[in-house]
Amino acid sequence: MPNTAVRIRLGQGASASDVGALKAWLEREHRLEALRSSGDLEIRERAGAEEHAGSPMGAGLEILLVLVGVVGPTLFDDVYEQAKSGVRAWRENRRSVERGEPPEVEVVPDGDAR
Repeated sequence: MPNTAVRIRLGQGASASDVGALKAWLEREHRLEALRSSGDLEIRERAGAEEHAGSPMGAGLEILLVLVGVVGPTLFDDVYEQAKSGVRAWRENRRSVERGEPPEVEVVPDGDAR
């Protein structure tokens, strides 16, 4: 059975530092941090999936929030909402500390995050 995951892709113009900063931001989100500490969640970077070549991520990477083991829909929904909330907060923070608009970010469920 594949792990259940949330895939996060940054849009064109995103830099590798944007990817690293967003990953670090998500790792500090309280609920996500608690799940990571318990071993129920992994947050990883990986090369963007080829199937999404029509909308490539700026830095060629994506962030995966992978729920380890069998996961109920309530926990998945919680992680998905936390991811979206964390991305919104990161974009607001980036807007206040760097020039220009932050890259667009897509947060989507991913049932097969191998």
